Amino acid sequence: MFGKKNNKVTSEQVLAALSRVMDPDLNMDIVSLGMISEVKIDGGKVFFKLTLTTPACPVKEKLETEAKQAVSSIQGVEDVQMESTAQVSSRGTVAGKTSIPGIKQILAVTSGKGGVGKTTVSINLAVALTKLGARVGLLDADITGPNSPIMLGVADYQPTAKDNRIIPAENHGVKCISMAFFVATDTPVIWRGPMLDKAIRQFLTDVEWGELDYLVVDMPPGTGDAQLTMCQATNLSGGVIVTTPQVVACADARKGAAMFNQMHVPVLGLIENMSYFEAPGGERIDIFGHGGGKALAEEMEIPFLGEIALEAAIRQGGDIGVPITISAPDAPASLAFREIAQRLAAQISIAALQQPESPAAGECKEEGHSHPHSHSHSH
Repeated sequence: MFGKKNNKVTSEQVLAALSRVMDPDLNMDIVSLGMISEVKIDGGKVFFKLTLTTPACPVKEKLETEAKQAVSSIQGVEDVQMESTAQVSSRGTVAGKTSIPGIKQILAVTSGKGGVGKTTVSINLAVALTKLGARVGLLDADITGPNSPIMLGVADYQPTAKDNRIIPAENHGVKCISMAFFVATDTPVIWRGPMLDKAIRQFLTDVEWGELDYLVVDMPPGTGDAQLTMCQATNLSGGVIVTTPQVVACADARKGAAMFNQMHVPVLGLIENMSYFEAPGGERIDIFGHGGGKALAEEMEIPFLGEIALEAAIRQGGDIGVPITISAPDAPASLAFREIAQRLAAQISIAALQQPESPAAGECKEEGHSHPHSHSHSH
């Protein structure tokens, strides 16, 4: 073709084309967000690396397709090779708060009241994030009522130590630590606040978590000592509120969100559990009312992450230690947990991008800011 030898493709052209690919959550382009690196050009062949901020990116395929199409449209480009990977960004350090080596993002799952299925949601979210490719741990911060080990299938775990650090249990790809490992099954933990505080801090700092993208913290219900400790002890990525649709649960969920706001912890979103029951004939029955969670999220201007139906299989999975996200990955509830996990991962990345502007991050210093992907974005 006439003039083709003059059409030498440049890296500037490649970056210019890729800068037209927008992240749909942040309305910023993938080049400005630090997602593109290692651009290599050999004649008409172009290679580049796309680094998402989470393997659970909800629009992963969309961004990958648009990036390849953008480069393919450059005159003179004959072949496009793209390597797609993910690197979860780390929280910055905040004065007076302990950062946990190796743990990039810590999220607290809480509820205003008990009985809303918060532990069930925590475990299935942790498993869903793992199945999407993330490295995940679960910290059971419900010191006086620790149920996570039963639901994760590690109730019989006997903790060991290595180099003065506790080795967590692991099942379904999720690492787990809980007070249940340290007391007899029928022994109540009757502790005052300072002892709860010490136990939670030890679970954060004295456990050999290794490298984790997300540490999911299953909080006790309410707004008590455990919540204060988690907010004060470490730099939380944010809080997730679990509620059921009825008015009482939503009123208590509002208090949980208010607590996070007072402690300058971002509220990443709200999940409505036991949202409805689908009868065998397909009829949808709103046992606990309808739409309370979504309405509350809209009222408080926080993301509504999704709803999970009331299903016997979810409860059965928790009872036998095989979460529904493992036992029936294609069930409606499992798909709901997967979508919620993706939306949550996106919100964590958005919060990380906005972190320097938050009151709690006044003395924040970005870790690894010189790294081309230390800029956080929604994916």
